[in-house]
Amino acid sequence: MTTRYTTAPADQLDGIQSVIDIAQQATDPVALDPGSYYVVRTQAGISHVDLTGPEHTGIPARKHGTTTVRDTTSFGAYFAKHSDDDTEVYADADRLTVTAVLDAHTADMPRWSGHRLLLSLRKTEAWEQWLASDGKLMGQEQFAEFLEDHLPELLDPAAATMLEIAQSIQAATKVDFQSGTRLATGERQFKYVENTTAKAGQRGDLTIPETFVVGLIPFEGSEGYRLTARLRYRITDQQLRIGYKLERPGDTLRTAFADVVTAIGEQIEQPVMNGSPA
Repeated sequence: MTTRYTTAPADQLDGIQSVIDIAQQATDPVALDPGSYYVVRTQAGISHVDLTGPEHTGIPARKHGTTTVRDTTSFGAYFAKHSDDDTEVYADADRLTVTAVLDAHTADMPRWSGHRLLLSLRKTEAWEQWLASDGKLMGQEQFAEFLEDHLPELLDPAAATMLEIAQSIQAATKVDFQSGTRLATGERQFKYVENTTAKAGQRGDLTIPETFVVGLIPFEGSEGYRLTARLRYRITDQQLRIGYKLERPGDTLRTAFADVVTAIGEQIEQPVMNGSPA
């Protein structure tokens, strides 16, 4: 017996494919689960359906981004909420920052290291103003106004005494200064002669502490520190220029940052390393 095969005409094959396509389109839709990944075989080949993204699940794939805070209290609150045993903390004294890598690599498994907490300390306005005038000589009026504007930071002599000194400086502007001497009390005395028409020729003196103590808060939210300021002056053409020089303000700033790091270390269990993360 001989078996015969016949081939359908091309137009008939096109009709059969059309029926198949219509049948496939008529298939009832199937619900897919968000968060899953599907591979589907079709006539065109293999198709991939990815429903794992946050636009399908409504949940971000991972925590990422850097949150910046300004004080140790805020740092501790955020750290307690998001850290784990493998979180790494770094203190950078040059940048005045403390950085926590909340999803740092573990000993056995790499992680994203993309979720970070940054304490970026901001210097106070008073600190910046005192440092801006440090070592600069000013006119009498300018120096007196500076003292008046910063009475809250003046500790020793007390603010009331320094206000009287500022007023004395302002009152001695129309005079010719002759000399400045250091007294046994540690004060500096300036001799002058009045040059106004009503008092021309009258002599007097202006006494100012050679050192005074100011209390400054280096960073917003940090503790205050005492700094000694030494009087600086120059008499040129019988005019007095006066200023101050703070004693080692850089050391105070480093101490203040170290105290911030210590305060953070007392709030957390992880060690605070010296440096910055990759």
